Amino acid sequence: MGDEDNSHKRSRKKMGMSRKPDKQSNSFDANVNKNGSGRGSHRQSDSETQRSVVRKQVDPETTKYFSEIANLIESNGVDMEERSVVCGNALEEARGKEFELATDYYLSHTMQTLLEGCDVNSLCSFLRSCAKDFPSIAMDRSGSHVAETAIKSLSQHLQDNDVYSVVEDTLNAICKVIVKNPGDLMCDCYGSHVLRSLLSLFKGVPLDSSEFNRRKSSSVLAERLNFKAFRADMDISQQAVQGFPGLLDFLVSGMSKCIQNNIKTMQVDQYSSLVLQSALKLLAGDEEKLLQIIPILIGCTREEILEGDSIKTTKARNILYLMKETAFSHLMEVALEVAPEVLYNEMFTKVFRNSLFELSSHHCGNFVIQALISHAGSQDQMEVIWEELGSKFKDLLKMGKSGVIASLIAASQRLHIYEHKCCEALATAIHSSNESSTCIVPRILFLDSYFYCEDKSNWNWPSGAKMHVMGSLILQGVFRFQNEFIQPFITSITSLNADNILEAAKDSAGARVIEAFLSSDASAKLKRRLIMKLRGHFGELSLQSSGSFTVEKCFTVGNISLREAIVSELLTVQSELWNTKQGPHLMRKLDVDGFAARPDQWRSRQESKQSTFNEFYSTFGSSETKPSKNSSFLSDDSKKTSQPNKIKQMREEIAHLQTSPAPFLSTTGFKRKPNKPEKSSKKFARNSADEDVPKVKKNQSNNIVTDEGTSQSMHKAEKKRHREDVLQKSPKKLKT
Repeated sequence: MGDEDNSHKRSRKKMGMSRKPDKQSNSFDANVNKNGSGRGSHRQSDSETQRSVVRKQVDPETTKYFSEIANLIESNGVDMEERSVVCGNALEEARGKEFELATDYYLSHTMQTLLEGCDVNSLCSFLRSCAKDFPSIAMDRSGSHVAETAIKSLSQHLQDNDVYSVVEDTLNAICKVIVKNPGDLMCDCYGSHVLRSLLSLFKGVPLDSSEFNRRKSSSVLAERLNFKAFRADMDISQQAVQGFPGLLDFLVSGMSKCIQNNIKTMQVDQYSSLVLQSALKLLAGDEEKLLQIIPILIGCTREEILEGDSIKTTKARNILYLMKETAFSHLMEVALEVAPEVLYNEMFTKVFRNSLFELSSHHCGNFVIQALISHAGSQDQMEVIWEELGSKFKDLLKMGKSGVIASLIAASQRLHIYEHKCCEALATAIHSSNESSTCIVPRILFLDSYFYCEDKSNWNWPSGAKMHVMGSLILQGVFRFQNEFIQPFITSITSLNADNILEAAKDSAGARVIEAFLSSDASAKLKRRLIMKLRGHFGELSLQSSGSFTVEKCFTVGNISLREAIVSELLTVQSELWNTKQGPHLMRKLDVDGFAARPDQWRSRQESKQSTFNEFYSTFGSSETKPSKNSSFLSDDSKKTSQPNKIKQMREEIAHLQTSPAPFLSTTGFKRKPNKPEKSSKKFARNSADEDVPKVKKNQSNNIVTDEGTSQSMHKAEKKRHREDVLQKSPKKLKT
């Protein structure tokens, strides 16, 4: 979610799932959570039945048999048609020994191969036979891999609807065993992964999808900072397999009861936190179930929330304390993302209000505040947030909590409130009133370097240093504001010297800032001034994956002379560019080959596209890209959010028009009624294009062709046809 706090990021790393035995212990359950947040002594009585299972040594004869089976399959000694039969027979031999074989370090690999290759009946038979030992298998370092392989194989077999009932019966048997005591699986480093896979299977989510169990922080961050639309249903609608909603409800209900009985352990355990995060994501959009499980996590009840009873002060203080714990902070981030509005509002008012800065200052709590701000749904809530954090920008930057500021800027833009104040507060936090505004962008690009510098008055651009990712995201958000709000930032970035601009363009974080500026409301003159500083380096930048996007943006924004200069530089690295991943796209987009073959025609096409775009933009784009200050909130919102899509549509329409053989003015900007309505509009446009050009030029001063003029021309045509008919008939009359 942010790079400013490495300690918090380190705490988020997943535990290794390697099968390598623990050197410190050879016991069955040695690899439990070693920091005390796992299965504590107070939970031993609850899990006594499953902990008492002791794995027996596999007898030599069985070991020899399965080793021979493994060698036979690995040597391709079995045809694909016979493979399913061989695997099914081998699994039949494993009956009664499933636990020992699945938890054996070497033979577990063979069991995985058999479960992948057998038919659905043999697979379900194996799982039903070992259902009572399934939790113990799932909590073993080797057995967990066998359990997940079995679940994945079931998911693949579900593509055949005929096997749904037999798979459901098998999963129901396993689920009944798990629900008796789900806490063991939830708090185990291996079992938690298996349980998350089961939850995904019950929901119908593809098990190889990382969207739910292992969402990348960059994806979450893009949503929070308005770079990517929030997904209320977490894309669950795009299911690849049929789910088991009844089993999902049954398992989640069992987990909820377990949480109530072991709430203090579950709230701070890192593995149960991962399971609960997955459950909440899978339940996104189901308010009824979310109103049951989320209140339990924060120590309340569903009835208290729905009846309007406030969260008690003592509970609120306990929740605030827990949000400084790593596991619970992760859980609260997801809870705030999926919480129904009534629950979010209650937590916002009774838990977070008057504590925003305290939590923002904490290395775990600040991530929860980022999620809270990103999901604020009203201007009233934004006013509360601004009241507590608006004057704390400098303090937050000093503490390395720039992610909170980035979320605040994005929420301000999304809710259209405090936009100017956000920009002013950020500029004030970076430079004093007696300093030039030219230093703002460099200091934000190197946030850590600047704020860790003891002598800030003599701080200079640290050449060669990597630019701050969150600082880049903050600037990208800033350049999405209206032009009048961001003048100091525009002045700062356009004042950078050519060397600094080039260094920023070569850095992936800096390149995105340049692209954001070129997409902003700043004047075309200022944008071209920045592009000019990159002349002589476009070929070099185009060979870099991130720099190629900057080159493309410069080409789009630049005038004809700048475009020609860019393409000329790309010609010098043409052979190298074709061998890069991004090169072919860039070569086609800029039509480099066309320029090399016929520069004059290339230049003519670019001029035609530019003039067409200007005319199209002035006709259809001005009113939407320049909203009035007095426009209503609704209209202002729709205009701002639709502007990028409108511009994209304009460019696509212009590109289509340029490929059409008909002149632009004959088909665009003027509406004419076809003489023969039964013909399609497209056919009419092609047939009458050349005939309409003189008429359009004749009426160009008025910029429209009136309906009266059209009707008159049609009337004259009618008279002409009538006269021709009379002349054709008159000779016949003379002969008679």
